[in-house]
Amino acid sequence: MRPMRMLGIVMIVLGLVALAYQGITYTKSEKVLEVGPITATKDTKKTIPLPPIVGGAALACGMVLLVASARR
Repeated sequence: MRPMRMLGIVMIVLGLVALAYQGITYTKSEKVLEVGPITATKDTKKTIPLPPIVGGAALACGMVLLVASARR
């Protein structure tokens, strides 16, 4: 498989995933209290939002790469 075609397929998949999830969520664990051997932690969910334009741009670039690789 040509590298340009493979890159186009990867970009399309990443664009669809970005449009479907619209953000990256992760959990951050913070130490709240530490008294001797006892520790208390707090888990906080954080989200990094992905605008739909990012997913759309990746999808469009992937399509352009596929079309360009097919013409060669």
